[in-house]
Amino acid sequence: MTVTGTRERVAVPTPRARSMPTGAWGAKAGFVVAVLAVWEIGIRLGDFGAIPAPTVLGKALVDLIAEGRIAAPVLDTLTSWALGLLVSAAIGVPVGLVLGVSTSIYRLCRFLLDFLRTIPSLALVPLAVLLYGSGLASKTLLITFACVWPIMLQTVYGVRDIDPVAEETCRSYRIRPVQRALFLILPSAAGYLATGLRIAAGVSLLLSLSAEIIIPAPGIGQEITMAQLGGAVPTMYAWIVAAGVLGIVINFLFARVERRALRWHPSQRQGGGR
Repeated sequence: MTVTGTRERVAVPTPRARSMPTGAWGAKAGFVVAVLAVWEIGIRLGDFGAIPAPTVLGKALVDLIAEGRIAAPVLDTLTSWALGLLVSAAIGVPVGLVLGVSTSIYRLCRFLLDFLRTIPSLALVPLAVLLYGSGLASKTLLITFACVWPIMLQTVYGVRDIDPVAEETCRSYRIRPVQRALFLILPSAAGYLATGLRIAAGVSLLLSLSAEIIIPAPGIGQEITMAQLGGAVPTMYAWIVAAGVLGIVINFLFARVERRALRWHPSQRQGGGR
């Protein structure tokens, strides 16, 4: 049984974007080098206050790596990122399936869902610290509260995007609910769910870093705060760059996993209809 069609809520790569030409990578690298060169020249010629030159920033980053100070904070941030994302998926996917299948339950819960998802996760920092202190549990609570919504809503959208012909076929043949869920609902929602997980992965990293700065909790965010309070401006920017590189790596890995895991999906074969 084949499930077809996804709406524009799902952002899928086109076939052309799957294999990046060597020239495109070279153009991107050249643009980055040009930006760094302009940045370096601008710092040398003018006075930009607390903004360090790329060479100074790079030296600070290399020093962090050489001294072995970067591994533990990165591991702390990745631990809270992964744990929060897993808890969000464990809650968001089942609830999204129920809300997507049952229109009456969705209408009953819609106001509550809209209310809760508009509350900024960082507004719960006092509650999280009061309940769990400044450790991993507090960060996990904040991350889960922010990341469960994109996963849940994308699951709802995916369930509601089932091919009507396939759905009527299942009803005609009286397919069991478990088989219908495994072979119709989940394959139909797979593209949406992948998008929700990719969005939630980025949000999870942002919330992890923000919580480490505000609470503060162990991780890259805490190191940024400590470097700023200690007046080590290049080191502070080095930690910021490390956070940015971590985000790029996470997004790249999720995109690769999504393309490989959903090679069978029509949205991947047809380029999402774009």
